[in-house]
Amino acid sequence: MERPWYQSYVKGVPHSLEYEKITISQALTRSAAQFPDKTALIFLDAKISYKQLNDMVNRLANALLDLGVKPGDKVAMLMPNMPQIVVATYAAWRVGAVVVMNNPLYTDKELEYQFNNSESSVLITIDLLGPRMIALRPKTPIKNIVIAHIRDHLKFPKKQLLPIVAKDKHRTIPPQPNVYEWMDLLKKYPSSTAPNISVDFESLASLQYTGGTTGVSKGVMLTHANLVKNVQQTLAFFPGFNKGEITLLGTLPFFHSFGLTTCMNICIWMGWADVLIPRPEPQVLLEAVHKHKVNFFPAVPTMYVGVLNHPKASQYKLTSIKGCFSGAAPLPVEVIKEFESKTGSQICEGYGLSETSPVAATNPFGGKTKVGSVGLPVPDTDFRIVDLAEGTKDLPVGEAGEIIIKGPQVTSGYYKMPDETAIAIRDGWLYTGDIGKMDEEGYFYIVDRKKDMIIASGYNIYPREIDEVLFEHPKILEACAVGIPDPYRGETVTAYVVLKPGEKMTAEEVIQYCQEKLAKYKVPKTVEFMASLPKSMVGKVLRKELRAMEMAKGKK
Repeated sequence: MERPWYQSYVKGVPHSLEYEKITISQALTRSAAQFPDKTALIFLDAKISYKQLNDMVNRLANALLDLGVKPGDKVAMLMPNMPQIVVATYAAWRVGAVVVMNNPLYTDKELEYQFNNSESSVLITIDLLGPRMIALRPKTPIKNIVIAHIRDHLKFPKKQLLPIVAKDKHRTIPPQPNVYEWMDLLKKYPSSTAPNISVDFESLASLQYTGGTTGVSKGVMLTHANLVKNVQQTLAFFPGFNKGEITLLGTLPFFHSFGLTTCMNICIWMGWADVLIPRPEPQVLLEAVHKHKVNFFPAVPTMYVGVLNHPKASQYKLTSIKGCFSGAAPLPVEVIKEFESKTGSQICEGYGLSETSPVAATNPFGGKTKVGSVGLPVPDTDFRIVDLAEGTKDLPVGEAGEIIIKGPQVTSGYYKMPDETAIAIRDGWLYTGDIGKMDEEGYFYIVDRKKDMIIASGYNIYPREIDEVLFEHPKILEACAVGIPDPYRGETVTAYVVLKPGEKMTAEEVIQYCQEKLAKYKVPKTVEFMASLPKSMVGKVLRKELRAMEMAKGKK
């Protein structure tokens, strides 16, 4: 097949890679040997070196073996970004176990389904969720629970940390069978010897559950090969960021594939310092960049928007940032321009899914970035644009259709869901459900989700196009267009709008503005003003929740 994107690769970036075939846990062993005294993790006032991190991983790996964990067993994680999720993930991989990442914001019903579907036997969680998980345990295969605390790896707390640590100290879980304290396990087991277990490069490493907000969540199966190759593919597109020299902002949640690869695994692979951010609030991000002189900032659009619009943003120095990687949602043009002008860095907007480990495409660092484009397929990755009806006919340059992907980072399927796997993966191609197009230089553009497309009076309307227009208005901070059933048109458009602080607009003003920018059939018929839009943990606006809210109004 023709690959026009190769012409747009930055000079020196290979079309195909010779992959190092070591597991991600072996990469930590290597980094600890190369950079024993370099900082691996920064969390609040604590710094953990690569030697200390590797020692903790060995300790917990030995503990997991003593708890009966065998290669192929599932170890569930339920934590925000804190040292324990890094240690626990790499310890599970070191003994050949499969890591099951879970969202701490999920309900007991959602977690019960994921624990059961994954057959998780061990759960490592934070004390705040401990009582709930102990109560939930009888409904699941989980036998052992390990309780971690925010305070576990902190130094004697500085004055400004006293409130968070004092609050944490009150969360003590009463002794119960098969419930273990994190620090007790680390102290009990040796750090000098790693478990003598050979882990197959092609074996299952992780189950990444797709968002439960879209129905029954599916466990995306990712192997060590998927994860390691995706790290190397991503790094190939960011030349000039050397081993042992970078401080990265770990603000994307590690339980999500975006954070797992671009914030956690890349750091370990490269011997970089990872500044762990459990709650990515704008001021926390600004303080972390300023204090730790962060060089690399993978994030989602809401984080860039929040940083730029913070009232004290000008008080913080952001010029240490050299590279940015944005994904999960479209990045407004104004945000790109303003952020790049304030930092001097380049934002490379990219694209991927949990099913692609997740990085499949990105604008080339040091090369041409195109506004509105998710960039070029990374090495060894093929994209096709096919017809929406059958998905078999390749469409010409510039025409929108479904994006399908093939590459070494693509999942083999969904855990225990052969029917879903057969729908999503055909002849080795992943059918993404995303509508996109390609230009003459091989740059790809996401038009919308196939499921989000609005059909009004026979016209296909892509809500992201409306979102982009609304984003351009100087008074609007965030916006999201949704299709609502309409007895006459089939569907009609409602726009949900969040105004910038201190700004005022009427629904009529929003509609009039859209009339100047959009074809008549695309203009929202109604406008709802909100204080904030519902979002996932990675900052993706939950369009389906807005649609459900609107549908619920109609039933009253």
